[in-house]
Amino acid sequence: MKIRELPAHQIHKLLVKKEISCQEIVSETFKVIDEKEKEVHAYISLYQEKSLRQAKSIDEKIKNGETILPLEGIPIGIKDNICICGEKTTCASKILENFISPYDATVIRRLKENGLIFIGKTNMDEFAFGSSTENSYFGPTHNPWDLERVPGGSSGGSAAAVAANETILALGSDTGGSIRQPAAFCGVVGLKPTYGRVSRFGLVAFASSLDQIGPIAKDVTDSALLLNVIAGYDPLDSTSVNKPTPDFTHALIPEVKGIKIGIPKEYFISGIEPEVGKNIKGAIKLLEEAKADIEEISLPHTEYGIATYYIVATAEASANLARFDGIRYGYRSKNSKTLTELYENSRAEGFGAESKRRIMLGTYVLSAGYYDAYYLKGQRARTLIKEDFDRAFEKVDAILTPISPSTAFKIGERIKDPLKMYLSDIFTISANLAGIPGISIPCGFSQQKLPVGLQILAPVFGEEKIFQIAFALEQKLK
Repeated sequence: MKIRELPAHQIHKLLVKKEISCQEIVSETFKVIDEKEKEVHAYISLYQEKSLRQAKSIDEKIKNGETILPLEGIPIGIKDNICICGEKTTCASKILENFISPYDATVIRRLKENGLIFIGKTNMDEFAFGSSTENSYFGPTHNPWDLERVPGGSSGGSAAAVAANETILALGSDTGGSIRQPAAFCGVVGLKPTYGRVSRFGLVAFASSLDQIGPIAKDVTDSALLLNVIAGYDPLDSTSVNKPTPDFTHALIPEVKGIKIGIPKEYFISGIEPEVGKNIKGAIKLLEEAKADIEEISLPHTEYGIATYYIVATAEASANLARFDGIRYGYRSKNSKTLTELYENSRAEGFGAESKRRIMLGTYVLSAGYYDAYYLKGQRARTLIKEDFDRAFEKVDAILTPISPSTAFKIGERIKDPLKMYLSDIFTISANLAGIPGISIPCGFSQQKLPVGLQILAPVFGEEKIFQIAFALEQKLK
């Protein structure tokens, strides 16, 4: 197996044994980027010179007999809504096309402390608004498995980069499935941690009560290793939970005997593609054979998830994006004579169509006369969805569901039908509304050789249970 195809934990062993060098790993990564990036378009910006300089310094450490950390010297791609000091953070938007971040996000600081090597900033849907990475000002990302198809979104650039071996690891953000859905479409592992497990300081906000940064990786072990690095309390984030962080790799045991896994009947609907359903049922059978207790459960308010999400998320997006006004930073229109025109033109010219749509929806549901009818009712529905999960987790240890009703769809197929696009997240958004963790792992392929992913959900701060089940299933599926 080539270096480019190896997971981080295997590369670490080779580095320690001095069988490969960090410079070789980084050079190989950029060689793959040179080969594939014109077709895949996973990145917005690249840091080749800085990466090679850092790799050289890590090689010196190894040469001198110094111990390196588990992910030190491993290439990582960063979704372009996470701030890196001195580098562009564009959110794939014209309005932030030339914005240079003056500080590091907390997750970036922790990655730097652990010696990971930043390859570049990955492409995304503008301000994380989308499920296909077609809403980027810099153009769409293509799925490495089929270049005519989307990689999912909004973290499509990160998922595609890992799948195409243009990086070993990546960070994404998940507001309604934006890590898990592209991970499923690209055949990699994507984790949305519990809300509050990972600091959001330095993440450009979409919906503040839903957003969470998480890892995208080649396998479950790498996902656990990366979560070890980025998780933990942060006083700079008021929503960060002051709770001890375990070593998640201790949960990587191939044993599920006696674990109760719920299968919600509301998630296995008639609209699921037969190949998706077949692969997921095959995975459930493997868990049964491994002596897991499989039980059908009900999450009765699932049907309100999409409507609830697009009320809550757009309302928060409307408030968060009000700061992009052409005055303080970002794009400023040159075609304005008055202050009002400057505000209007800067936002009209700087935001893309989907951003404008969500800002208008959010402003509407928060407006006088409609707040009670929409936003307040949406928050009540959110409570009901959370209570469904609370009751379910009194009976089961984890829940297994599909990630998406379909495999990756073709570029352009849904971009002009927002409602159809929004339904891509039907199985993922409830986890964000409830604040619970979820992981996407590959579970097979369709007849068209497109990856199929499944989702494992657990109670709040139940990442260890997720990793145990995901790791055991991963071993069975190899």
